[in-house]
Amino acid sequence: MSHTGYAAVAFDLDDTVCRRDQDPNDLYAAAFEGAGVGRFGEPSDLWRALTGPPEPNAEHAYFAAGFRVVAARHGRPGVDADALATALLDAVDHGAVSFTPGAREALATAREAGPVAVVTNGPEWRQSQKIATLGLAELDAVVYAGDMDRRKPHPEPFERACSLLGSRPSETLFVGDSLEHDVAGAQGAGLPAAWVPSPDGDHPRTADGRPDPSPFAPEHVLASLTEFPPTVAR
Repeated sequence: MSHTGYAAVAFDLDDTVCRRDQDPNDLYAAAFEGAGVGRFGEPSDLWRALTGPPEPNAEHAYFAAGFRVVAARHGRPGVDADALATALLDAVDHGAVSFTPGAREALATAREAGPVAVVTNGPEWRQSQKIATLGLAELDAVVYAGDMDRRKPHPEPFERACSLLGSRPSETLFVGDSLEHDVAGAQGAGLPAAWVPSPDGDHPRTADGRPDPSPFAPEHVLASLTEFPPTVAR
């Protein structure tokens, strides 16, 4: 075992290793400008109207549905929601990302100790732009589960990562921000999990102020990736 306590480490990408840098207000405004539609509502209205993450390659329908809900709530039920979704997606720069606190150092530490992978539920055409921006193309493996038959939390993406890393699941730590997709998915595939809540999320806290993963039970809980690797030594 390495000084991280594991033979290999795999990281989730979005909201774990990186965060988006584009201002949601700018994207929302660009949607109305691009569609030629008078603005209504706020970005927070759209985010609340969206249900869960979009399916791979179904982002247009996902955002169009969200705009329809917002339009109805603001007395604009006949608005062209498809045009708004198209304009919003055209304005997104998928390469406009930066490391979350401690992520660059965590990746470097993990790479010094053994092979490292990134496992993301997004498709390669989109996520590879983030990988390039972050300079992660030289990692030992990148698994684009969005291009696979099954995404996290299904075991298949985790199994693919272990196969590419040449490591046993029980010796491969998975680090991610989603309790449902990353923690439950990794544990279901036989990998120990470290939960690091998204820096932009609002999560419950324990009595001592630590992030509370209940009712899930990850092997490690990190307030941020600045705590990697001391709290993942076993």
